[in-house]
Amino acid sequence: MKRILLFVVTNLAVMLVLGLAASLLGVNRFLTANGLNLGALLGFAALMGFGGAIISLLMSKPMAKWTTGAQIINNSNDPTHRWIVGTVQNFSQKAGIGMPEVAIYDGEPNAFATGAFKNSALVAVSTGLLHSMNRDEVEAVIGHEVAHVANGDMVTMTLIQGVMNTFVVFLSRVVGYFVDKVVLRNNNDGPGIGYYVTTIVLDIVLGVLAAVIVAWFSRQREYRADAGAAALMGRKQPMINALARLGGLEPGELPKSVANMGISSKPSGLMALFSSHPPIEDRIRVLQQSQ
Repeated sequence: MKRILLFVVTNLAVMLVLGLAASLLGVNRFLTANGLNLGALLGFAALMGFGGAIISLLMSKPMAKWTTGAQIINNSNDPTHRWIVGTVQNFSQKAGIGMPEVAIYDGEPNAFATGAFKNSALVAVSTGLLHSMNRDEVEAVIGHEVAHVANGDMVTMTLIQGVMNTFVVFLSRVVGYFVDKVVLRNNNDGPGIGYYVTTIVLDIVLGVLAAVIVAWFSRQREYRADAGAAALMGRKQPMINALARLGGLEPGELPKSVANMGISSKPSGLMALFSSHPPIEDRIRVLQQSQ
């Protein structure tokens, strides 16, 4: 319930901030008496598209800590915590990034990385993951998450999401204006019902298409992170073993803001098109075939 409430409140706050920014910049006045101002519309679409994605990225680390209840263990004296932190430190040095914050959270088997910047990221593992895997496998999972950070995947996915959002906002309003003025021949100065209905429908339809495209890019990033983990460890077998183990476990739910950077999910059927992760068997096959 806490996660749902926080998600709703955060999105409302983001939309309020973006709405105020659009008003101050004047890019929300793209419907004029002389027609559609495409320049202003593009500015509005880019602000709404990239603005929300970038704000979500900047908030990702504190949000992840709050929603998962993650406890930072960088300075812990617990032997297991020191081993996890040491593993992250070793991989981070090999990958050429700054030492992330390291955390543990209570939950079913999973792990994630998040943060807006490579050199101040967060890597977190669940208690369920630690209890379900041996040390080699846990290290492989940690290597996978460090590879996400080193590859800049959080920023890359934010930019892709921003482009898709901008496309949806811009195209839905252009088509909505065309339907209203050309198809339905609304001669009033302001937009008519055709504009609003078409815009709402296309926001939904194009939004679904954009989600499929973003998910496809995310799945490609998973293959690369798997290979990155193998490179950091100097061998592929621990990552293959970790993936095989994950295939027999039910992955823990992650907050939406970090789900793309988790280690596993189990999509099926049509929902596989929207999954941020490929099927486990595909990931194992691709890793086995890699150089």
